[in-house]
Amino acid sequence: MEKSIGEGAETLTITRPNMETKLLRATPETVHWGYLDAAISPVLTIDSGERVRIECITGGPDWLPPEDSGFDLLPDLVEVLGKVKKGSGNHIFTGPIYVREAAIGDVLEVRILDIELRQNWGWNIFRGYMGTIPEDFPYTRLTHVALDLESNNAIMPSGFKVPLAPFFGQLAVAPAAIFGRQNSKEPREFGGNLDCKELTAGSTIYLPVWNEGALFSTGDGHAAQGDGEVDGTAIETSLAGTFEFAVRKGLAWKMPRAETATHYITFGLDPDLDAAAKQGLKDMIAWIIDMTGVHKDEAYNLCSFACDLHVTQTVNNVKGVHAMLPKQILVK
Repeated sequence: MEKSIGEGAETLTITRPNMETKLLRATPETVHWGYLDAAISPVLTIDSGERVRIECITGGPDWLPPEDSGFDLLPDLVEVLGKVKKGSGNHIFTGPIYVREAAIGDVLEVRILDIELRQNWGWNIFRGYMGTIPEDFPYTRLTHVALDLESNNAIMPSGFKVPLAPFFGQLAVAPAAIFGRQNSKEPREFGGNLDCKELTAGSTIYLPVWNEGALFSTGDGHAAQGDGEVDGTAIETSLAGTFEFAVRKGLAWKMPRAETATHYITFGLDPDLDAAAKQGLKDMIAWIIDMTGVHKDEAYNLCSFACDLHVTQTVNNVKGVHAMLPKQILVK
């Protein structure tokens, strides 16, 4: 067994070289639309340490581009829109995946090894009464955005270019069974609609487990997004990702955490942005103490000196703040 982040914690398996990558496609049988629920039957069962390539789709029938637009239309998206019943939210998930060794109270480590764009376009919509400043935009507007894979840019209708930085807005285990079905919009302790743009290929997210098997699902592909996701959506698009899963024992974390190559990340989630900031900061202080053993006063000092608080999103009812600490700070 291999030591994990957090004193005394262990992972059940060590990554095996040249391991097989399983494939999970987006089909009417493998997706759920608009909700998370512990009662959803798993569509794939794996062991800790295994890898899965997960294909995802996004969009609704009213948000598709015109047939003469020149944009690709994925057959699996068309099939799902025609056959799957929509729940209360707008996000289409692929999953859930049952991880055999995961038990309630564990943490599921999800390494995001690779992310690929599946189509040459994305969409953005803002709606009246929604977004960060609905008083200035009291109407609905849908925009289709070209994705140029050769230049790695999104091309706005005006010609402005936005660099592509794809990530999955939704990374979730199932909510605790006692809560029943949950709308896909609000991120919570099980992850979900975090919309954190830092979680690109090469990053890792840690999700507390609330059900046997964890029941991991993902979706809500974004080609690019700014912190805040201010008008309500990013450049939404269909992605495929390769993930490696490991079960962590003994961490006892109650909120998602993440890592990139350069930073540790904690999350605060609350309808009040100030409360979300406090939550993310408190969890970062606790993580620093676990990793280093320093007194809480010095951990608080370190956060004031080097930890950045970013507004993850302001538009999902439950707002998000993510705290980012450079890893090099903890190297003496």
